[in-house]
Amino acid sequence: MSEKMKTYKAHPMSFVFMLLSVIAIAITVLVFIMIVGYILVRGIPHLSPRLFEWEYNSENVSMLPSIITTFEMVLISMIIAAPIGVFCAIYLVEYAKRGNKAVKLIRLTTETLSGIPSIIYGLFGNMFFVFALHWGRSVLAGACTLAIMVLPLIIRSTEEALKSVDDSYREASFGLGAGKLRTIFVIILPSAMSGILSGIILAIGRIVGETAALVFTSGTVAKVGGLFSSQSTLAVHMYTLSSEGIYMDEAAATAVVLMVAVLLLNALATWVAKKFSKGDK
Repeated sequence: MSEKMKTYKAHPMSFVFMLLSVIAIAITVLVFIMIVGYILVRGIPHLSPRLFEWEYNSENVSMLPSIITTFEMVLISMIIAAPIGVFCAIYLVEYAKRGNKAVKLIRLTTETLSGIPSIIYGLFGNMFFVFALHWGRSVLAGACTLAIMVLPLIIRSTEEALKSVDDSYREASFGLGAGKLRTIFVIILPSAMSGILSGIILAIGRIVGETAALVFTSGTVAKVGGLFSSQSTLAVHMYTLSSEGIYMDEAAATAVVLMVAVLLLNALATWVAKKFSKGDK
């Protein structure tokens, strides 16, 4: 009798929990395969070159303007959110005293923001950026709303990455005469870079797939324009097509492109984390 069978015989509940874990994993994998398979089977036959033409009109519901807008939205949002999130996490881990009430308040605020539904962010962005600041429904209003939305994710992931760096790194750097700032940027940040980049790329994935917040802030117009023009991202474009009920085939094709983009981002996050982990070793 194998060691595992002896363990399970001595502790029957261990076998029960192992069996439940296997069932849960199987269900998760099955659901993933069903969703991906359905989208691919439903959408791939309707992918055509005309869906990637420059101009969107009633005869050709091209997704190219929305793809370009998606990249614009990601770029602007991350330019705003990434530096703020990383430096906030640096303050919480490296500068703030442990047990500080301000740190507890910031962490409570961050966790609270993480649990707010995206449509609430959309309503806030609509009232503040669109109307109060008179930006109108625009790329800039949508990007600022998304930056606020992904900020808690970047802060928490960066904070955990910085905490994972062993204190011996800091002590060795201080022992060699390096200052606080030099230690952070030369020793700590490179060591925690894999976790930081993983959080940033996951935030990008959330931006790419966001719909509710952008309907209220950036609009649903499929075109390429400036920062203060109303435009739609790929997810909003798919939502608009499906809600009209006329272009369901094109919406399915758009879903394929969107899903592939999100899967590639997740794969990139995993690859970057492994690359930096090997570099640290």
